[in-house]
Amino acid sequence: MQIQYVEIGICGLSCRLCPNYHMDTKSRCLGCKGEDRTAVGCPFITCAIKKKEVEFCWDCQESISCQKWRKHREISKQYDSFKCYQKLNDDIAFTQKNGVAEFEKMQKVREQLLREMLQEFNEGRSKSYYCIAATVLEIDELIEALSKARNASQRLEIKEKSKLLHSILNEIAIQKKYYLKLRK
Repeated sequence: MQIQYVEIGICGLSCRLCPNYHMDTKSRCLGCKGEDRTAVGCPFITCAIKKKEVEFCWDCQESISCQKWRKHREISKQYDSFKCYQKLNDDIAFTQKNGVAEFEKMQKVREQLLREMLQEFNEGRSKSYYCIAATVLEIDELIEALSKARNASQRLEIKEKSKLLHSILNEIAIQKKYYLKLRK
């Protein structure tokens, strides 16, 4: 089977915004449909790729009646695992309406903004927080937050820079009622 979008999970999650995708070690995950992951597999990999030979759950003829995928989407409304699931249903709806290529384009922009946050404002403890912010906030909000943080942090040390960006992101989250923590 030809896989076109390695960094978009079968269930609709964006691997590009996952903390494990942004590791600098051998255990770095290269995407849900990368060779390492498909060898181990999650239930969605086994079902969609190995059994049904579709790249995404929504491409399956049984997607409307699939209890496994429905349960996954329902759980994602309340809980996260190591990655933020808060936008999963919105992302699936966007992808179904606009296509996978448009979703990937948007995720590449989010990933670039995340990389900038990690390179310029990560004191070593903020990767997961920035991944959540890159998932939850709108792209224009992320751009504005980075701009504000850059302008106000020119002479600050990395810890202070990180605190500053956190406060800007938290302020946006409060105003927009976003949740910037993993929901366990």
